[in-house]
Amino acid sequence: MSGAVVVGAGTGIGAAVARRFAREGLPVALLARGEGTLKAAAQAVGAEGGPVLTLTADATDEDALRAALDAAADKFGPADVVVYNAAIIRSDAPGELSASGQLDAWAVNVGGALTTAAHLVPGMAERGRGTFLATGGMPEPKPGWVSLSLGKAGVRTLVHLLDLEYGSRGVHVASVTVDGPVVPGTSFDPDLIAEHYWRLHTQPEGRWEQEVVHSRTVAAHTP
Repeated sequence: MSGAVVVGAGTGIGAAVARRFAREGLPVALLARGEGTLKAAAQAVGAEGGPVLTLTADATDEDALRAALDAAADKFGPADVVVYNAAIIRSDAPGELSASGQLDAWAVNVGGALTTAAHLVPGMAERGRGTFLATGGMPEPKPGWVSLSLGKAGVRTLVHLLDLEYGSRGVHVASVTVDGPVVPGTSFDPDLIAEHYWRLHTQPEGRWEQEVVHSRTVAAHTP
């Protein structure tokens, strides 16, 4: 039985997206670096009543990440939908973060997404179906958030490249760009944001969108 894989299954967007897919009856594999984070997310997802698998992996450790993705496939079969939600979110002005610090952020924000996609998306293309979704942000770069601005620009570019490579072979690749801080009970409630992921996954081919921007006033859709 195929299902969903969420990489970066924190208690915010990651857990909300996992709950949304579980609500539709999909088994969900949750990947995160910390066991505490995974436990909290699994409890929230498990409340929906579907099968849940938790796997510990650092998105910057290519071997560990690939092994965790394989373990998810062994348990639930090839994933129907994969969500990459891992990110380092911190403020830093130009030149404030060292070069190694920038590379560390890039490794999580973009490198892990590329590893995940490279490991799973070709199989989706072979099967002629599948969805790869990434959590984006910073639709406009901000000088107080250099590493995140660079990382989310990289995510947007990666989504476009994957779409060029695999879109014609039945794989829907898209991003959900979150233009603000995620806070429950606000217009940036993670459960509201999670609806975009389900809608993108269920869009019929021919009406696929490549990016959804969730803003304070409106969710704008970019084909």
